[in-house]
Amino acid sequence: MQPPKFFIPTGAWNVRAGISGQQVLEAAKKADAAGIDGIFAGDHVTFYGNGNDGITCLTAVAAVTERVELMTSVYLLALRHPTPVALQCAMLDQLCLGRFILGVGIGGEDANEWWACGVDPKTRGRRTDESLAIMRSLWTNEETTFDGQYFKLDKVRMQPKPFRETGITVHIGGRSDAALKRTARFGDAWMSIWVSARRMKEAGETIAELATTEGRDPNAITKGIQLWHSVVLDGNREAAKERLARRMQGFYQIPYERFERYSPVGTPEEIAEFIAPYLEAGCTHLNLLAVQTDPDETVDAGLAVKNAVAKMIGR
Repeated sequence: MQPPKFFIPTGAWNVRAGISGQQVLEAAKKADAAGIDGIFAGDHVTFYGNGNDGITCLTAVAAVTERVELMTSVYLLALRHPTPVALQCAMLDQLCLGRFILGVGIGGEDANEWWACGVDPKTRGRRTDESLAIMRSLWTNEETTFDGQYFKLDKVRMQPKPFRETGITVHIGGRSDAALKRTARFGDAWMSIWVSARRMKEAGETIAELATTEGRDPNAITKGIQLWHSVVLDGNREAAKERLARRMQGFYQIPYERFERYSPVGTPEEIAEFIAPYLEAGCTHLNLLAVQTDPDETVDAGLAVKNAVAKMIGR
């Protein structure tokens, strides 16, 4: 069993909520120096009133880091027009010398977020598919013409292009069958959330079949998982569980019990044991969405879990 890549969240700065941009950037520098594989940023415009622009966040992080990969997980692409987003991504990818990964999803839990941006939430899947096709073309072709249901481009040229000639690595998030099809068509990886290890294995097989039909190499598409959890670093398990439940309920406006079986609480070793079946199912990268007390502790928790998994694999 090969060790997976470990990504941790940047968090979102909001001075009025007590988190400064400097705290976020200092934690990112600590993760970069300490051996964390990657940093990811969430993305919303006004999700039940809260937002965080994933590309803006990672652009700041790119300026203060040298090694870690940088991923949006997941970027709500359909809330925006793909042409300016393609340019933003290309500029960020050049700034970080090819370390950027665009993780894309369709969200949808808060329909008002979509209406606030002038987008019918029922169209978000089809808009995302059109956007991904347009952006890949803008990144890799000299000229792009596209005639879709939602977007039309006529002989559009774009510079600068991404750091890599092949464009930007794209991860597709989601649990639905549509997300699996989107991965097979456009994705370099599938980023799951709230799935069992069995579902991950079966979904990987489905993606492989669909990718073959699309004329793509199924072995080039990897699998990952975004894992909400709370690491017990001080021995207080009840406080860790309460912190996780409060954060998830506050964010999603859904009872914690709906997520509990997929959202572990425990020591780094216990979190590693929870992760083990996913590694056996072919998971190669994990977004460790640790609900800790501050950005600095999030780095410590990520390192502790990474070390515990390495020890587990080695025994």
